Amino acid sequence: MKVILKQNVPSLGKAGNLVKVNDGYARNLLIPKGLAIEADDKNIKAFEFEKKNILQKEQKEKAGAQDLAARLGQVTLTLSRKVGDQHKIFGSVTSKDIEIALREKGFDIDRKMIVHDEQIKSLGEFKVKIKLGTGVDTEIKLNVVGEV
Repeated sequence: MKVILKQNVPSLGKAGNLVKVNDGYARNLLIPKGLAIEADDKNIKAFEFEKKNILQKEQKEKAGAQDLAARLGQVTLTLSRKVGDQHKIFGSVTSKDIEIALREKGFDIDRKMIVHDEQIKSLGEFKVKIKLGTGVDTEIKLNVVGEV
């Protein structure tokens, strides 16, 4: 079945693309969730008309994400944790901790956007990657200090 994507779908393509998928995938997932519409003559003509609006919206979102990335690139977070022997902290610094610290600084970032490869279990300075979507990502500095 051929469908027209209404939104970006990571495994298929970008909004506005005409893609061929299995019938069940289209009927059970893509169409009910509003991610795609069936590609018949009527829908193709209607979607061509909407395509300009979708592209403008996408460019606006990307510009907003780039602006946010520029502001986040200058942010340095400092988190204090209780320290045990050999300067190891109790537990670890999680995505939720970073999300809360960013909220306190005025940034509304979901923890699913925060990517850190290794668990942070010691004191020091770390770089944490934040994916803002549409190919825009940035890094923030995270300082973990010991609590007195």
